[in-house]
Amino acid sequence: MTTMSAMDASPTTASGPADPQADPGPRSRRAGYRRLPVQQRREQLIAVALELFASRAPEEVGLDDVAEAAGASRPLVYRYFAGGKQQLYEAALRTAADELTSRFAVPLTGTPSEQLSAVLDGYFAFVAEHDAGYSALLRGGSVVETARTSAIVDDVRRAALRRTLRHLGVREAGPRLTLLVRSWIAVVEGASLSWLDEGRALPVAELRDWLVDQFTAMAAATALHDPQTAQVLAALLALEGPDAPRAER
Repeated sequence: MTTMSAMDASPTTASGPADPQADPGPRSRRAGYRRLPVQQRREQLIAVALELFASRAPEEVGLDDVAEAAGASRPLVYRYFAGGKQQLYEAALRTAADELTSRFAVPLTGTPSEQLSAVLDGYFAFVAEHDAGYSALLRGGSVVETARTSAIVDDVRRAALRRTLRHLGVREAGPRLTLLVRSWIAVVEGASLSWLDEGRALPVAELRDWLVDQFTAMAAATALHDPQTAQVLAALLALEGPDAPRAER
């Protein structure tokens, strides 16, 4: 049996039954509310918040903005996120982080450079979709930045490190190879922020190819001092095939 504690509802007409979750006054007369299971309503609020955080810096988004965009009341938002805006922001950030991490999946076909290009395509599609929120997230200094939000960002970077090493066929990375991959991830982040700052003037395909070349160049420089990196780079170039431009360099 479904109880009201497991559902959120609002009146569909002015004369309909009162919604115990809606606040009194003008907002309680808002039409169009739907009765949703708890998890579905929570996911809806997170999705709406994520859209707002994607287009505006986190400090510029208030709970009233989320409530209005969701067609809900402020008390209803608090019902699901008792910690207020900070809790809602962290939930939205975790959702975005999970989505971004899912885009690190490497396709099963193609040369190593083609596979890396495909991952970068997914990454930059995410950056484009989340624009302002992405910039605020990586630059730091936001009023809603906490140790928990920083930990979420670090989780994404660790996931990127693991996926890249897996793509390279490495189980145990030495310190120089690990430094190479971490440094390249930082280059990707910095390039994406510059790309946004400059109004996306550079075609994303050119930026993607430049970053693939950057990885190759950084790997070549590291290989001069690290046998493990030299072995990994040689294996990657061999897989590129004799006609691939990067294999000829």
